[in-house]
Amino acid sequence: MKENTTKIIISAIAAGLSAYFRVMAIPIVILVLVMIIDYITGMWKAWNRGELSSRVGLKGLFKKVGYIFVVAVSGVLDWLFISGLSQIGIEVNVSFYFGLIVTIWFIINECISILENLAVIGIPLPSFLVKIVHKLKITVESKVDTNESEE
Repeated sequence: MKENTTKIIISAIAAGLSAYFRVMAIPIVILVLVMIIDYITGMWKAWNRGELSSRVGLKGLFKKVGYIFVVAVSGVLDWLFISGLSQIGIEVNVSFYFGLIVTIWFIINECISILENLAVIGIPLPSFLVKIVHKLKITVESKVDTNESEE
């Protein structure tokens, strides 16, 4: 019975967060998944090299938590921006802008890190995959820079 109650609570929280974040739910879930994969591949790389350290691992976990804080701050900025504009009579049809860009940027960075970890471990990687992920990062950064300079 207790197991079912826990599942119900977790499902209700997940549903509530999904309804609240709407557009951000899937990118945040993807970010968490790639952070977990990056952490695992980073530990695997350290273990292969004989450099496994709880201090370094803990530092990596704190870094991942920091990513979530940055996404939260960017979400707050979205809210402030949209609320501020609505107060002066300008309606914006976007619920998240900064939060989405920051989340996508972190996802791309984590994918790059995963590929780098796997390469060091000795997993063969198709070169086009590495190039595409790096190109995505450059494209996101340049697109945001271009949009900022146009304003």
